[in-house]
Amino acid sequence: MFEFARFRSFVCLVSSGLVLLLNANAKAQPVLNDPNLEAVPFISGLNQPVTFAFLDASQMFLCEKASGQVKYFVNGALIGVVLDLAVNSASERGLLGIALDPNFSKTPKVYLYWSQDSTGADTLNASNVGLLANRVDAFDWNGVTLTFSHNLLQLRSFQADAGQPVRGNHNGGSIRFGPDGKLFVLQGDTGRRGYTQNNLQGPVPDDPFGGPQPDQAHTTGVMYRINKDGTSPVDNPFFNRTPYPNMNKVFGYGIRNGFGLMFDIATGHLWLQEHGDDTFDEMNLVRAGHNGGWVQTMGPISRVAQFRDIEINLNTGGLQQIRWPPTMIQTSPVLAYKRMVHFKGSHYAEPKFSWKYAVAPGGIAFVDTSSLGPEYQGDMIMGASRTTLLNGYLMKFEMNPTRDAFSFSDSRLNDLVADNIAKFDPIESESLIMGSSFGVVTDIATSPGGRVFLVCLDRGIVYELRRRV
Repeated sequence: MFEFARFRSFVCLVSSGLVLLLNANAKAQPVLNDPNLEAVPFISGLNQPVTFAFLDASQMFLCEKASGQVKYFVNGALIGVVLDLAVNSASERGLLGIALDPNFSKTPKVYLYWSQDSTGADTLNASNVGLLANRVDAFDWNGVTLTFSHNLLQLRSFQADAGQPVRGNHNGGSIRFGPDGKLFVLQGDTGRRGYTQNNLQGPVPDDPFGGPQPDQAHTTGVMYRINKDGTSPVDNPFFNRTPYPNMNKVFGYGIRNGFGLMFDIATGHLWLQEHGDDTFDEMNLVRAGHNGGWVQTMGPISRVAQFRDIEINLNTGGLQQIRWPPTMIQTSPVLAYKRMVHFKGSHYAEPKFSWKYAVAPGGIAFVDTSSLGPEYQGDMIMGASRTTLLNGYLMKFEMNPTRDAFSFSDSRLNDLVADNIAKFDPIESESLIMGSSFGVVTDIATSPGGRVFLVCLDRGIVYELRRRV
């Protein structure tokens, strides 16, 4: 899911949960560089809103991370809470993802990614989960409530290694239906260092639950592609091509974590925003068999020595894994590539863009409407943090003619890396900034009615981005 821990400079994540730090800047209104655009509150007073889904032009389901509630709105007015799940929201867990059946009017099912608390109540205790407490479940909508239908996936929910406290981050959580009708599920690495994190060399993971092979508890850091009943599509890239049954459901691997996940309606391409640790956040085009390179590299593999140097010298946590410290990173592209796990059917994929130092990207979406003006139609919008308390950028990416890469007006970005000089610094990507003071933007979407909305987790607000009248 969204790398909440990456925002500790302005949203404090402590062992007891998410604590919102409020000051005068928390009330700052979003500012857009284009005077023809404005961001106006559409829904306010929410408790850590994280993602939403539109039933039609007027109806919306909205998920709250820590309450586990799915709220139902019509024209921005709350009708009621239609589901209340017992979630564990320690660190980056909680109610994290939502997707509607592609034929929702005839098959009204709702799919949710959530972290199940073992006590049957909402808690912030990192240990109150089972090993496979991250779930993808289907629910039936009857117009009033959501009721459980069936489970599709049960996924790893914590890291618990010798010498380290239990951790609940890197869960992924974004889920989307593709144009092929299959459900794509992003599962973060949950701190593991096994085959799907490109680690064959060891040290052997100190894990009492199995691995490092991709068994049920160790198929992490992957993009799943599954049928609506949770089974594996036979045209998946690794279907029956490895000795590991769990790989049958995998579309791509070598992914650290992320939140932004979206299909380009114009092409059907799947785009992923991926968080690095201290360095090389990425924007990726994910095709079947994708290997993102993590943990052997982040960013362009030609810069693996920079990746290693920054992770060693910033000394902010050592890639989270004490048994795989940054000193394990190779110094040359050839060595980094050789150490990757190359499953039959896979291909290593370079990012389409990255930042030398992490900027903590958020939600991404394509502007599938002309309502903002023709100059925005088809562009990608992304949320990103900055160091100022409870502040945040919006960035806009223009697509190239074939929509498989970005087109930049600033020649400094033609090497596909913004060479900023510190974490959360936007240097070299200033030309991408379209607005600021948006807080932590975790989801962006164009509604069926052609309106653009974005969710700000820390402010408890859904904004509408619109053209001034």
